[in-house]
Amino acid sequence: MNKKIISFIELARLDKPIGIYLLLWPSLLGLLLAAIQSETIDFINYLIVIIGSILVRSCGCVINDISDSKIDKQVSRTLNRPLANGSISIIEAWLFFILLGILSTSLLIFTNSLTVKISIFFALLIMLYPLTKRFLKAPQFFLGITFGSGSLIAYSLQSSVFSISLAILYLGIIAWIISFDTYYALEDKDDDLKININSTAILWGDDAIKYAQILQIFFYVSLFLIAVINEFSLYFYSVFGGLLILFIHQTKLIKENKFIKCFKINNWIGILAVLGFSFQIFYLS
Repeated sequence: MNKKIISFIELARLDKPIGIYLLLWPSLLGLLLAAIQSETIDFINYLIVIIGSILVRSCGCVINDISDSKIDKQVSRTLNRPLANGSISIIEAWLFFILLGILSTSLLIFTNSLTVKISIFFALLIMLYPLTKRFLKAPQFFLGITFGSGSLIAYSLQSSVFSISLAILYLGIIAWIISFDTYYALEDKDDDLKININSTAILWGDDAIKYAQILQIFFYVSLFLIAVINEFSLYFYSVFGGLLILFIHQTKLIKENKFIKCFKINNWIGILAVLGFSFQIFYLS
């Protein structure tokens, strides 16, 4: 494959799909919740959510690397990224971002006016996120609000009636994103301190792991409350056994300072949560 094409794939992080998954699962939770409450399933919406997660995550990665192109050269984990090593120019990156933005926007043609309004609002926040690491002490909160919006956008595809369950889900997802991105930030903590980049890993210091775990538990509690409010079947509650096992495994990895592995486990947390909501769909059908 052409080296330039490989560089663009790396710029969009398509070679590292974990970020796509961690955007997809919250979005699917929002769509599944709408389907459960309305007792209707429109399969084209699932296709929109999947494609949208890929495009939006890619957009986020490109704009992040454009913003951090000079900083990435100073961080051991990121110094080989395409913009940092010079395999792609800033102009090429901007053109690629515009292309991804056009493709993302074109998906809105297949949605409704409410979805369009919500999507445009949060698209602006996605573009601002890379800058928050410079002036916000806890940029993970902005990340949670921004990328957790996938649940709101996906929900609006299926329903315009926003419920208390959706509010609980959104807050839970924000907490979850802050939690796993704190683990991610712990991996870069030493480098971030040197170049004056903010994160919850730095802000919370020795308590960062404790707060991250509390936020993760908050996400689990939000799932439980949604199940109770919407009278989910007993099949749903089977996922909590798996979530507990993953939480215990994460704790072991934390003790070994394997923060990236700890971060990646959240993919399985998302899978289990989506499975739990899917069980309810099958139960209703």
